[in-house]
Amino acid sequence: MMDDFLIRALAAGIGTALVAGPLGCFVIWRRMAYFGDTMAHAALLGVALSLLLQVNLTLAVFVVAGLSSLMLFGLERRRTLPIDALLGILAHSTLALGLVLVALMDWVRVDLLSYLFGDILAVGISDIAVIWGGGALVLILLAVIWRSLLAGTVSEELAEAEGLRPARARIGFMLAMALTIAIAMKVVGILLITSLLIIPAATARRFATTPEQMAVFAALTGVVAVIAGLGGSFAWDTPSGPSIVVAALIAFLLSLIVRREAASR
Repeated sequence: MMDDFLIRALAAGIGTALVAGPLGCFVIWRRMAYFGDTMAHAALLGVALSLLLQVNLTLAVFVVAGLSSLMLFGLERRRTLPIDALLGILAHSTLALGLVLVALMDWVRVDLLSYLFGDILAVGISDIAVIWGGGALVLILLAVIWRSLLAGTVSEELAEAEGLRPARARIGFMLAMALTIAIAMKVVGILLITSLLIIPAATARRFATTPEQMAVFAALTGVVAVIAGLGGSFAWDTPSGPSIVVAALIAFLLSLIVRREAASR
């Protein structure tokens, strides 16, 4: 019989992977890996504001990450600076602000490691409800904007000409990313969220023939990584969040070998 905390960890990890996989496909297609890092860094500012204002942690992280993404969208359209410069400024400034606020709150004891690297073994029933409920909202939103977002990924001008409103779809995608980061933070932590978005999607890309197929494969790869990572963490007493990412990395490396052997035949 599995312990209750392992069952809860599996439920939380699988719920996160099912959402992160399809979103990660667009991160790969649109070359937005640094954007994911920026939103993850902004999450620490959300943590600090949650502690300072005594509001719900997931809500605070979502609001800060969402506002950061909307600010980035507005600055990008004004073309004041190159997008990589804007991402760098936003990522490091929000991370620094979060750390400074945490340091100033000497009346609060904060375990930064649990926020940075996750603490999936400590999730409760309410956390699982937030992950699956928030994940369902993200997947519904992604299904609604899928066609517009996909067309905008290929060509913004063509999508505009077809009346698909790619700018609106991109805002929806950014908010979906913010919500995913908010609900996934407790699973793999702020510093590892982007890897759960990117690595399963990169693995799935080597086998999928359609965008929809890649989204499904990415979600399944993430689920396998969660199960394998938690199993390895339990067997070898390693940190759970990093173990999940290492399992995803191993799957990616195996995909390189499999594809290389298939191509050589």
